[in-house]
Amino acid sequence: MTIETAVMQQSEAKRWATVAIVIGCGIGAALQVGKVPIAASMLQQSLGIDLAAVGTIAGIFAVLGLVGSVPAGVVIAAVGARKVLLCGLAAVTLGAASGALAPQLAVLLASRLLEGLGFLLVMVAAPALLDRVVDVSARDVTMAVWSCVMPFGIALALVAGPIFDGWRTIWWASAAFVALLFVLAGVIVPEVASRTGPARSGLMQEATALARRRTPALLMVLFALYSLMFFALFSFLPILLTERLGVSSQGAGGLSALAAAGNIVGNLAAGHLLARGVSRNLLIAVAAFVMGTSALGIFLPVLGGWGAFWLCLLFSAIGGLIPATLLATAPAAAPSAAMVPVMMGLLMTGSNFGQVTGPIAVGAVVSAWGWGAACIMVVAAAILAGIAAWMLARGDHKRVSEARDPA
Repeated sequence: MTIETAVMQQSEAKRWATVAIVIGCGIGAALQVGKVPIAASMLQQSLGIDLAAVGTIAGIFAVLGLVGSVPAGVVIAAVGARKVLLCGLAAVTLGAASGALAPQLAVLLASRLLEGLGFLLVMVAAPALLDRVVDVSARDVTMAVWSCVMPFGIALALVAGPIFDGWRTIWWASAAFVALLFVLAGVIVPEVASRTGPARSGLMQEATALARRRTPALLMVLFALYSLMFFALFSFLPILLTERLGVSSQGAGGLSALAAAGNIVGNLAAGHLLARGVSRNLLIAVAAFVMGTSALGIFLPVLGGWGAFWLCLLFSAIGGLIPATLLATAPAAAPSAAMVPVMMGLLMTGSNFGQVTGPIAVGAVVSAWGWGAACIMVVAAAILAGIAAWMLARGDHKRVSEARDPA
C-alpha cells in the first residue's frame, strides 16, 4: 500500500466518521422530541396536568424554530456549521438538565424552550455539514439517511423511556446522551468551509429573497403540513394505544416505537424512488392521501385497537416519503451552496410550525371532544398538502415550458 493510498483511506474514514457523528447528533436532538409522549402519563401524575398541558410541553419545544430557523441558517453560512452544531448540543444538554430539576410546570416549559433552541441549531447545522462533507454524488443517499434521524430518535425514546422510573430520570438520561455527543463532535467533526468560499455580506437579504420564491415557500409549507400530521398522532400515540388496547406503558412504548420506526422505511424508500426518477410531487401527494385516510381509522373508533395500530404503521411508513423527498429537493432549490443552510432553515421553520401546532391543537381538542375530533385537522392538513404538491408540479411544468420556449 502506497503512502498516498493510506492517506486517502484515512481521509475517507474520517469523512464517514464525521457523517456518523453528525447523524448521531441529529438522533440525540430528536430524542428530546420523543421523550414527552412516553413520559406523558408520568407528567400527568407528577404535575397534576391534563392532556392539553402535555401538548403544550411537547409543542412549546419548537416555538423558537418558528422565528429562528432562517436566522440560524444565516448564522451558519456566516460563522460555520461546526460552531453552531456544538452550541446546539450544549443548549440541548443544559435544557434537559434544567428540566430534570424543574419544580413546576412553568420552569419545565422554560427548559423546553432552551432544548428547542438547541434542537433548532442542531437540525439546521447538521444537514449543512453533511452537504459539505459528502460528495455531491452521495448527497441524495446521505440526506435520505439524515431524514431518518427524527423517527429513529423518537423510536429510541419510546423504547428506552419505560425503562426509567420517572420522567425526571428520562430527562437526566437524555441530557447525558447529548453531552456525550457534544464531546464526540468536538473531537471528531472538523470545521468545513463552504464550497463557495467565505461568507458574503447581505446574507439576510438573500435569505428574505429566497423565502419569497415559489418553490422554497411551497417546500416549507409542505414540511409544515407533514409535521403537523405526524406530531398530531405521535405526540399522544402511547396514551391512545394504552386506552384502545389496554396495554402497559412499556407495551404502548414498544408499539409506538415500532410505528415511529416505520417512518424510516418511507424515508429510505423515498431516496430509492427518487434515484429511479419517480416524481417528487407524486410521492408527496400519495403520501399525504394515505396519511389523511389512515387518520380516519386511527382516531375514529371504527376498527378496534389493533386495526388502528396497523393504520399507524401505514401512516408512518408512507408518510416517511414526504420528509426525505423534501430534504433531497431542498439543496437544489437554493440558488447557491452558501444558501443551502438557509434553505434548510426554511424547511425547519415549516417543521417547527407543525411541531408547535400539532400537539397543542390535538391536546386541546381531545381534552374537549375526544379522540375523534383529532382526525379533522389531520385530514384537512392532508388535503392542503395535496394542493401544495399540485402547485409545486405546476411550477415545475412552467419552468420546463419556459426552458423549451424562451421566447
